[in-house]
Amino acid sequence: MEHHTPPHQWNEETIDLSEIYFLFRQRIKWITAALVAGAIIAALVTCFFITPLYQATASLYVVSASNDSVVDLSDLQIGASLTADYEILLLSRPMMESVIQNLALEDTTAQTLRRQITISNPADTRILQITVEDKDPELAAQIANEMAELGITWLPAVMDSSAPNIAEDAVIPNKPSSPSLFKNTLIGALAALLLYSAIVLIRYLMNDTIRSSDELERYFGLVPLAVVPECGQEATSHTGRSGIPGLNSGKAHRKKGA
Repeated sequence: MEHHTPPHQWNEETIDLSEIYFLFRQRIKWITAALVAGAIIAALVTCFFITPLYQATASLYVVSASNDSVVDLSDLQIGASLTADYEILLLSRPMMESVIQNLALEDTTAQTLRRQITISNPADTRILQITVEDKDPELAAQIANEMAELGITWLPAVMDSSAPNIAEDAVIPNKPSSPSLFKNTLIGALAALLLYSAIVLIRYLMNDTIRSSDELERYFGLVPLAVVPECGQEATSHTGRSGIPGLNSGKAHRKKGA
């Protein structure tokens, strides 16, 4: 009597998570090797091929005081408004060009310099932080301090307002802000792990070889009379559900529907 697999079984694919677990467990040494190799490659690239960048920060305190030098509520509100205006004007083209001219940055354009600078205003404060990032730590500090100096002279003249105060000068950083060796090493290790795991899983899913009598019976509805063991595998006899020796010999490596 012929056995036919119902049509819906041909269109379904099932993945046995336990088999995937054992699939990766059998390759634990290769997984470990991929992790180590990815970490080493990422660390070497970070140390020898990525230019370190340094950050220096100067701070301005924005205040608007009346003539009697007494700061009242209206002065605080005006100071808060000035902070937002200063934040925009500090990155304006005239400011960038003044910094380039004063520091003789001949090979730098206003657009390039603007990308190196970040202006931040901590919440509920009237403090502006001028952060400059550059591959030269000394130059990063010089640019930040030059912008702070221009901020207390050029900005009040443009806005016809009180001059801000320099709250903190930028100092030359002694450690790079980027790249992070630890972060890049971790990312490299995880990337290598994911790549290797994806390759193993894809090869597993693409392999439609029938490797066991159980798969043959499940996919085609046929009960084999015997199973030929793999080369090098010791020929042992097992009694399956049908009572025929060799029915369940061998291991199943796939759990995918045809």
